[in-house]
Amino acid sequence: MAVPQDTVRPEIRPWPALWALVLGFFMILVDSTIVSVATPAILEDLGSDVGTVVWVTSAYLLAYAVPLLITGRLGDRIGPKKLYLTGLALFTLASVWCGLTNSIELLIVARVFQGLGASMMTPQTMAVITRIFPPNQRGRAMSLWGATAGVATLVGPILGGVLVDGLGWQWIFFINAPVGVVGFFLALRLVPDLPTHEHKFDLVGVVLSAAGLFLLVFGIQEGQKYNWGTITGPISVWGLIIAGVVVLAAFVIWQARNKGEPLLPLGLFKDRNFSLANVAITTVGFAITAMAFPLMLWAQAVRGLSPTRSALLLVPMAVISGALAPFVGRLVDRTPPRFIAGFGLACCAVSMFWMSQVIEPDVPIWHLLLPIALLGVANGFMWAPLGTTATRNLPMHQAGAGAGVYNTTRQVGAVLGSASIAVLMESRLAHNLPGMSGGGSAEGFAGGRLPAVVRQGFSDSMAQSLVLPALVLLIGLVAALLFTAPSHLRKQPETAAAEAN
Repeated sequence: MAVPQDTVRPEIRPWPALWALVLGFFMILVDSTIVSVATPAILEDLGSDVGTVVWVTSAYLLAYAVPLLITGRLGDRIGPKKLYLTGLALFTLASVWCGLTNSIELLIVARVFQGLGASMMTPQTMAVITRIFPPNQRGRAMSLWGATAGVATLVGPILGGVLVDGLGWQWIFFINAPVGVVGFFLALRLVPDLPTHEHKFDLVGVVLSAAGLFLLVFGIQEGQKYNWGTITGPISVWGLIIAGVVVLAAFVIWQARNKGEPLLPLGLFKDRNFSLANVAITTVGFAITAMAFPLMLWAQAVRGLSPTRSALLLVPMAVISGALAPFVGRLVDRTPPRFIAGFGLACCAVSMFWMSQVIEPDVPIWHLLLPIALLGVANGFMWAPLGTTATRNLPMHQAGAGAGVYNTTRQVGAVLGSASIAVLMESRLAHNLPGMSGGGSAEGFAGGRLPAVVRQGFSDSMAQSLVLPALVLLIGLVAALLFTAPSHLRKQPETAAAEAN
């Protein structure tokens, strides 16, 4: 198998380059989940409500997800290093802005700019792996990328708890400034300048994808607030949702008919494993994002745990996930991905069903730590095999585009998870605690532990909400079980037989 020229240039040191990129990638993924543990503090300090404060996360995720298709292609055209550094600078400056805001509206706007910076960075990490690592090392490299994604989404709440308790919620954003500066200079020094490829940009596709995603997510997230009815004048919740679906369908049709260079290269989906990996990672993004909100709110509002102590509930998950990464990395290139990824997704679904059953006002904490530990096993076995399977057969000239598609589907899953869990939590609170102020508004649980009379209803609401991500993960499990063996594994028995003869 011929190795592309830019993977064998002697001046390229792939592992130092990857470590430099991983630092920035870790930071932007931490910011996808770090807000969950700070939610009660932000609610109280900025005088908001559940439906609005969730937009602090959803705005970031939406601004992160929508441009990924074009930023992946843009990295191929101007160079992944240049775009990564531009995105890192924007992300770092927006983080400082987030910490300086004094209103929920400005915080949401600042988070949009953070998301735009993150969208420039993420596809470049996968594209660089594809372009500078030879095929026989790509699995190990992707396992590091996958472990970073898994651990970062778990470390976010833990780090957030420590910062919120010790310094205030603003410091979950200020901490990015020194990390961003270090990451910028490391990437500037260690990441190579790679050959670029000429690409055209599908501006119609950009507009359609952005508009469709925004309409869909806004409609889902604001549905409960407007009682699934009229928002203003002729605009209704269901009208927005239907419009979003129609616009996204128009986007796909346009991509199929575009005679030039479409934003979403539908030809990539002819590869069965690429298509299935995108389905699976969408469910993972949905579940991991959705899970954090009810768990952290329950820990603080019902059990009265501080942000730090509630976030420490996730320590077993982070430790186990990180410890398993090297082991899983060695398996990725030798074992059919359906077994590794399927096991991880099954563990993830079981752990969330399990949590939904044990969350009660007075449950012993160790009972909750068991499903959380299982979630760590799940993360260890999900991220690396899914990422490796999706990108293993990508042609060099479409490395950025393929990475953009994969990361877009993951982030779309996270956006929908954030929006959907907000709707479900408010719906369950309204059902189980009909007399509670605002059905789960800031007045209902900000500022400390809930009164004993409402703890059971609140616990039931959070537990019932956790069933949703568990059910969504079953879709990802089916997708993973349908993976075919990669070509290099199919050739191994033939090679062994030839050597025996």
